[in-house]
Amino acid sequence: MRRVYGSAVAIAALTLVSGATTAQAQADSSRKVAGGGIAVPGWMGKIDAREEKAGQTLDNAKLAKEGDALHVTTGPAVVYWNPANVATGDYTVKATFREAQYMGLNDHPHPYGIVIAGNDLGTEQQSYLYCAAYGNGNFIVRGFGPEPFQMNGRRGETHASVNKAAAKGEPVTQEIALSVKGDKVECAVNGTVVGSYPKADLVAAGKLKSTDGVYGVRFGHNTEAIVTGLTMTKP
Repeated sequence: MRRVYGSAVAIAALTLVSGATTAQAQADSSRKVAGGGIAVPGWMGKIDAREEKAGQTLDNAKLAKEGDALHVTTGPAVVYWNPANVATGDYTVKATFREAQYMGLNDHPHPYGIVIAGNDLGTEQQSYLYCAAYGNGNFIVRGFGPEPFQMNGRRGETHASVNKAAAKGEPVTQEIALSVKGDKVECAVNGTVVGSYPKADLVAAGKLKSTDGVYGVRFGHNTEAIVTGLTMTKP
């Protein structure tokens, strides 16, 4: 009887854990943005492969222009770019991201940030690198080549220079920059370098084709922010 009872308890516990995991996954699924699509001339986008497999489309996220700013609302996780925006050699790409309502479309932090080194974007062979910040003080450096690869862990890490929102629904702003400097690539958030990586660890088989390429922005799913001052400068 003890064995039967113990097995029943174990099964019940497993069922509860499985149910909780399923509920969490459903709650965190990418939503469809009303009036989605790209409304900025010259810009293009691509959602993540896993989002495509789940039935999401690019029109389920939204890229709009407000004055000189880009207004992004997701939907599925997405990268946006203008093919005319190309950076080569040594350079810095930066922009300011303002999340007017932290976690306004979700119940936990999702990132947004700068994309560089984009090659074959929009295809299955695409490669790019991004540095993104979360409103909880974390940042993540990650790439696709075309398979994803992490440079500072699967969920990134905390750094004092990354701003934290006061609470859910409160505003938070991050200035994010990615720089190619000789044999290294640096990510800076709010004026402080938070991560530095040898170029040889990035431009490699299964990773980046080159640090030369198109630049743009990337947003995690179910996230909304305004992007201003997207610029590329040379040293």
